[in-house]
Amino acid sequence: MKDVAQAAGVSLGTVSKVMNGIPVGEKYRVKVEAAAKELNYQINQYARGLKTNQTFAVALILPGINHPFFSEIAQHVCQALTRRGYRMLLYLTGSSPEVEQSCVQMVRQNMVDGIIGLTYNRDLQLTDDMPFVSIDRHFSSGVPCVSSDNYGGGRLAAEKLLELGCRKVAYFRNGTTQPGEADKRGVGFEQECRSRDADFEVIWLNDEEYPMEEFRNIIIDRVNRGTFDFDGIFCSTDRLAVFVKRVLTELGIRVPEDVQIIGFDGTRRFGEDAYVCSTIVQPVATMAETCVDLLFSKDLSRTPALVCLPVEYAYGGTTKE
Repeated sequence: MKDVAQAAGVSLGTVSKVMNGIPVGEKYRVKVEAAAKELNYQINQYARGLKTNQTFAVALILPGINHPFFSEIAQHVCQALTRRGYRMLLYLTGSSPEVEQSCVQMVRQNMVDGIIGLTYNRDLQLTDDMPFVSIDRHFSSGVPCVSSDNYGGGRLAAEKLLELGCRKVAYFRNGTTQPGEADKRGVGFEQECRSRDADFEVIWLNDEEYPMEEFRNIIIDRVNRGTFDFDGIFCSTDRLAVFVKRVLTELGIRVPEDVQIIGFDGTRRFGEDAYVCSTIVQPVATMAETCVDLLFSKDLSRTPALVCLPVEYAYGGTTKE
């Protein structure tokens, strides 16, 4: 830094401010950046961390990145941290509670400044000295949980299917038995159907015992027995919605002419194109930004136990619009 200061003709303090993103006069910033580039100067993050007692790194713990929602969360958390001068360390657990616990222990040893996690371990052991923000699962008042309005999204899906003329609707859900905010999608769906005195059914599979492929067997069996009488289906994820649509198409059942389908997540083709199905859209970018903001709060014990963000319906070709 002394070399950069001498080359730029400024004080050491000015170099420090520029390198740490603190505003200085524009002409000084230009001089410092030009000198740093010429001298190939780069900040040593480890030395910086020793001085400030920070690592400028945050761990993100996810089940995997093979699900579009998880991969999108990872992307937006990384971007939010980068804007703040932080690095993201990504840990994938395969939804294993044991692996999740070992990840928490490992990142504490690696001295990160905090953890953002979407986990399936209801007994996850956390410590007060490591800030933790949870996605979709509530642990305690000292660990804020960030989620979309799953209950409102379930009601919105039921409302939309019924308004579009569906006479018998169903909720298809596959997922973990571990309690979480996503469970409220089915609760909201049922509540809206009951309030409208609508004919509905819920088919809920535990994916720890039954793979998503089991829905194919259920649909085929009901079609063969003549008991597949749904004309509207709300699926717990877009991934399941696309799968159900494919099965129905293979059986000669038209979507959306015969059966309308709404998913949940807001997944787009290749991340930028049209929605893969009609869907309840989660505000993933806002969720990620909120997680990072909460993680850097001075006192997590004074933050809300649950931050619930609004969702919206979007047309994606599997409903009659």
